[in-house]
Amino acid sequence: MSSNPKSKSLGRKPSNKTTTEKPTTNIKRRHSVSNTSLRKKTQSSSDKKEFNCFDKFINYLISFNKLEENAKKKLAKENPRKNYDDTNYRINIPINILEKICLKTFQLFSDEPNMLNLSSNIHIFGDIHGQYCDLIRFIDMIGLPPKVKFLFLGDYVDRGDNSIEVISLLFSLKIKYPKQVFLLRGNHECPLLNDAYGFKEECIERYKEKGEYIWREINKTLRMLPICALIEKKIFATHGGISPHISNFNQINDLNRNVDIPDKGILCDLTWSDPKKQKSKWNDNDRGISYTFNENALDDFMKKLNLDLVVRAHQVVDEGFQFFNGQKMVTVFSAPNYCGQVGNLASVMLIKKNMECSFITLKPVRKKIKKQYSFSISKQ
Repeated sequence: MSSNPKSKSLGRKPSNKTTTEKPTTNIKRRHSVSNTSLRKKTQSSSDKKEFNCFDKFINYLISFNKLEENAKKKLAKENPRKNYDDTNYRINIPINILEKICLKTFQLFSDEPNMLNLSSNIHIFGDIHGQYCDLIRFIDMIGLPPKVKFLFLGDYVDRGDNSIEVISLLFSLKIKYPKQVFLLRGNHECPLLNDAYGFKEECIERYKEKGEYIWREINKTLRMLPICALIEKKIFATHGGISPHISNFNQINDLNRNVDIPDKGILCDLTWSDPKKQKSKWNDNDRGISYTFNENALDDFMKKLNLDLVVRAHQVVDEGFQFFNGQKMVTVFSAPNYCGQVGNLASVMLIKKNMECSFITLKPVRKKIKKQYSFSISKQ
């Protein structure tokens, strides 16, 4: 593992009130080709039949990589002189299906506490960021519930080209397997951020005049995502990091999470903070929001809450996972070659029943273009 991995720049949309951080890279949106067969099938069916066919719908979504391969072969046959390697594939998911999925998952999330109490055996995913084909590659290796259990640490949308597919699959899995699939909120599950980093643009690009409407509807559900999880009462999992304002778990469960992520406080810190080797326990974060914390701050947090390990995401790490402060904290990142530029590996963490931890790692499919500069470089 590199001792100086590159972390993502995840600053908010710049404003006078919050942060002066700006997007660090202008990511070119790739041309997309869509599949219309799902739309044709669902438009000819009743709403009830559509909503009761989750097996077919999930299987269809999971066949994405094969569908993409077949579509590109067809295009290459029609126009052999053109290179379609960088052509992005998308599934046309009808708005009425997205509306129903969002409504049902909103109800499921509403019934869950701010802090989930979970048991092992469980697979933990870090950031996905719309890199749907890589999510499917992981699922092909791991399998699906009910044989396995999933915990996703947030940042499902933005940056990549297939945030709609990511949301559709994860919400559908939550509906079908509510006791085996759990989702937490990341800092990008907030309209203040995903307005600026690609998700709103994707919705408008795909759904035209209805795009902003579906973007708002999905964000209503994303606001209800739980904030963190406690596994076997000893492993604390969240998207970002720890907070100086937490002394007991009741403070987390007492929060109103159905809000846009604020600029300070516990909800802000759990979705935005980062570990960093530094002299002070707490410093202002280079992202322009929340804090960075050192080993002593982490030790204090874990001692107060009687924890053995903290699992988080939120930063690109070269090997897909990286420990901090010995093996007291681990960063897990599940989007290989982030944005097509960083060249990083990606991992999913497995916590077994005996509390043993292991990692499933993917190499990038595409070659990196260039290293991405970031305002927040981890000093782990």
